[in-house]
Amino acid sequence: MNANKKPTSHGYDPETYGDAAFDPKDDAPDLSAPHWRAKFDAAPVQRGRPKAPVTKVSTTLRIDPDVLERFKSEGPGWQGRMNAALRRAVGL
Repeated sequence: MNANKKPTSHGYDPETYGDAAFDPKDDAPDLSAPHWRAKFDAAPVQRGRPKAPVTKVSTTLRIDPDVLERFKSEGPGWQGRMNAALRRAVGL
C-alpha cells in the first residue's frame, strides 16, 4: 500500500454508541429515518423553470428567406426580435 493512502478511520465504536441512527461524531443525520422521510415526502416537487403567466404558442410560419436572414444576421434572440416586430406591426 502506498504510504499516502492510509485507510480512513474514525472513532465510531458500536459498543459505545449502540445502534444509533447516525455516528455521533458525524454531523450528517440518517436521512432514511421516518422524520426525514416525512419531510421529503411533504416537499413539493418542482422541475424545470416556472411557467410564464402567458406562454408562447408554437406554430409554423412561412416567410421570405431574406426576411429570416435579416433577423438571424443580428445574432441570438432573432425569434424574440421577430415577435417584437410582429407585435408592433399589428399594434400590440
